[in-house]
Amino acid sequence: MATDINGNEIKYSFGLWTVNWEAGDPFGNQTRAFMARDLDSLRKLKDIGADAFTFHDADLFPDDATDEERNAAIDALKKVINETGIVCEMVTTNTFSGNQFKDGAFTSSNRDVRRYGLRKVLRQVDLGAELGATTFVMWGGREGVEYDNSKDLYDAHARYAEGIDTVASYIKQKGYDMRIGLEPKPNEPRGDIFLPSIGHAIALINTLDNGDIVGLNPETGHEQMACLNYTHGLALAMYCGKLAHIDLNGQHGPKYDQDMVFGHGDMLQAFFTVDLLDNGSPNGGIKPYGGDNGIKTAGYRHFDYKPSRTETEAGVWDSARANIEMYELLSKKAKEYRNDPKTQELFKRAHMAELAEPTLAPGESVLDFVKNVQVSDFDTKAMADVDFGLVELHQQALRHLIG
Repeated sequence: MATDINGNEIKYSFGLWTVNWEAGDPFGNQTRAFMARDLDSLRKLKDIGADAFTFHDADLFPDDATDEERNAAIDALKKVINETGIVCEMVTTNTFSGNQFKDGAFTSSNRDVRRYGLRKVLRQVDLGAELGATTFVMWGGREGVEYDNSKDLYDAHARYAEGIDTVASYIKQKGYDMRIGLEPKPNEPRGDIFLPSIGHAIALINTLDNGDIVGLNPETGHEQMACLNYTHGLALAMYCGKLAHIDLNGQHGPKYDQDMVFGHGDMLQAFFTVDLLDNGSPNGGIKPYGGDNGIKTAGYRHFDYKPSRTETEAGVWDSARANIEMYELLSKKAKEYRNDPKTQELFKRAHMAELAEPTLAPGESVLDFVKNVQVSDFDTKAMADVDFGLVELHQQALRHLIG
């Protein structure tokens, strides 16, 4: 059993759409005959060590389901939850598969589509609250364009902000213990998706009236396919108090969204991701994930991956187990790396603790600084000769990762 640096047990969560994926893609037919709404997969997830699950509304019932069909599906889900003890920790809404969303949901130029999308989202918020979910994730997979002149881009962002704020306001008015996690992605399926990065999403959140319960759900592959550093993005979200949830998977750089097993892509960055999530930052400015960094979070290590199209049913469950195994292997190695006295010596050589010291002295104003400190006061040659030992520090991490 993996634990974080404070001894808290690491808990794992999977999307219902992951192991139930029927393995079709734009260039090939489905290679597996699993039913998309097979709830027996929840029992199997529990058996392999998952503590929780997540789902889109369309993972449970089709959009055109009658009230009777919808209620029957919800009752069946509740039965499995009661039988297994598996927890529903997050829900989300499919506003990307239906043809009506071909030009977006919250940013569609068709007002009826926006109103339909909003109502669909709010119905799933209600269901999530009923099941005890504490996070509502919003991935705007169709909120974007292929042609820069196809929308009024100002109004598109205004409508996006309005939609998110309306959902947040509803959560507050209903008294739900729930926060929103926006999931950035740069492209695919749209040519350019609005809110393509963590920074874009934080900027929009800062314009909201109800942004205090709106945070982020960064995904490994979504950041890495844009040549961004996932671990750095998580740290920024934590610093801003906006890490509401995480999606872990594997990605080989700027390709299509691969959704591989966590650690099966950029394993070195996966190691540093686990180190940050489990151990926090070396100087303690960021606590292990699952504490309170501005938005309350249960800290589930959530896997949003897809079993390869090459796999039969046995391979699907091998791949699900591999996510947990990879996390636990990396967690063990990250602790050994942090606890190694040589690592601590190398942190000191790298002036790690010094970075936690404010640049201005206590009580020193910027006017005092300009008045009393001159550029000529500094020995730039001595500063240039400082040996940070960063290559050796990196090698130390690799010793623990592969040694």
